[in-house]
Amino acid sequence: MRTASGLDGAFLSLETQETPMHVGSLHMFDAPPRYARDFTTEVRRMIAGRLHLAPIFTRRLVATPLHFANPVWIDVDADLDFHVQRVDLPPPGTTRQLQDCVAELHAQVLDRERPLWMLYVFEGLADNAKAYYVKVHHALLDGQAGAALAAALFDLSPKPAPARPQAKKAREPKPGALGLIANAFRHDAAQYVKLARYLPQIARTLGGIVFGADAKTSGARTASLRENVAFGPRTPLNVTISGERSFAALTLPLDEVKALARASGATINDIALALCSGALRRWLTRHGGLPKKPLMAAMPISLRAKGDTEMTTQATLSLVNLATNIADPLKRLEALRASSGATKSVAGKAKSLIPTDFPSIGGPWLLGAIAELYGRSHIASLAPPLANVVISNVPGPPMPLYAAGLRMTDYWPLSIVEHGVGLNITMMSYNGTLGVGFTAARCAVERADEFVADFKSAFAQLQKAIAERDGASAPKKRRTRRVA
Repeated sequence: MRTASGLDGAFLSLETQETPMHVGSLHMFDAPPRYARDFTTEVRRMIAGRLHLAPIFTRRLVATPLHFANPVWIDVDADLDFHVQRVDLPPPGTTRQLQDCVAELHAQVLDRERPLWMLYVFEGLADNAKAYYVKVHHALLDGQAGAALAAALFDLSPKPAPARPQAKKAREPKPGALGLIANAFRHDAAQYVKLARYLPQIARTLGGIVFGADAKTSGARTASLRENVAFGPRTPLNVTISGERSFAALTLPLDEVKALARASGATINDIALALCSGALRRWLTRHGGLPKKPLMAAMPISLRAKGDTEMTTQATLSLVNLATNIADPLKRLEALRASSGATKSVAGKAKSLIPTDFPSIGGPWLLGAIAELYGRSHIASLAPPLANVVISNVPGPPMPLYAAGLRMTDYWPLSIVEHGVGLNITMMSYNGTLGVGFTAARCAVERADEFVADFKSAFAQLQKAIAERDGASAPKKRRTRRVA
């Protein structure tokens, strides 16, 4: 019996039919022309031999009496006939049909009476391609733990690793009411002791961040941070949402993204933010007009220690000014570098002090009530948004991966949207590519595939701007006459 952490419990308590709290990914595979196996059966067989590699496969929730505190996780047997399902697409089986179907599946809340994951295998795609979409509740993992989950879902070669027979574990019985209540009080007592122990260190760290020894650096950082805590402008993205979703994805060559980063002295994350900013400028110009005030992005920051692959959420959110009010792509990139750099500086120093677990008694009642009230009151459609969009960039596997013998060609992430933030842009690198997934509430973004064209245009614009700058700054070669 393991108690859900404070952060994981928050994801569970804030979930409604309009705001499912799971993340997912869509994977495309290249099948030989004469491939005749049942890919669903092959995937189900593969996972059956690897249940021991990822606890999420067999971890189920048990609620505390009256839901007065966070639930606990217990181990159960996984019913793979339920968790791995086949979906047949109608002809002609286009990528657009696939992504629309995934959007519908992503809108469905996971069944809490079972382990909180599902995998859908798609048949009927054009050119005999194969695909599957997997979703897992955010209470079980974040982006980096999701990368660790890949070990259970993929191989490093076309020949699947042999499944090692595992000794069948004795499943613990469902805990009783008294045991759950006692466990909740023990958990909260430990969290209060931990919080008291860390308060002095938290105060010292915050003081060092705000009042740094270097007055010049501290002043510049404070100015940049001040820009990151302003409210964003009202846009069509920032409304009370319904449960329907739209989804689209694209793949970029990672070496071209890295080339832009090298040429501009920026990081890959800076380039990713600049591309998102440019795409949002284009989309808003067509949908209600581009606000004069810059958009704000909520950007997840991992709190995970190096080597930690525990299946739980260890991340927090920071705010970044997207500088969408700057038309010039190079000046906008410079502004983004300063904005994201200030956020990373503070997050790096405070990283070890940001809690992912905290006392939870009464928390599910409070958070559940807030979630319901926030959705029904439509405050999100009226109040100024703290963030206009969520943007995340997760490093993924640099080598090709295989599932049931088939090579994966594309890796596209899906994530969460909320009331007031109707668009989530998540990026993940894979084998020399950058997969970009646009997850949106359909009432805010009816066709997420519009962002694909806008993102490509922003990419081409930034490439052109850097090429023109470097060409203009390069010294002109003097012409010399060749003498025979």
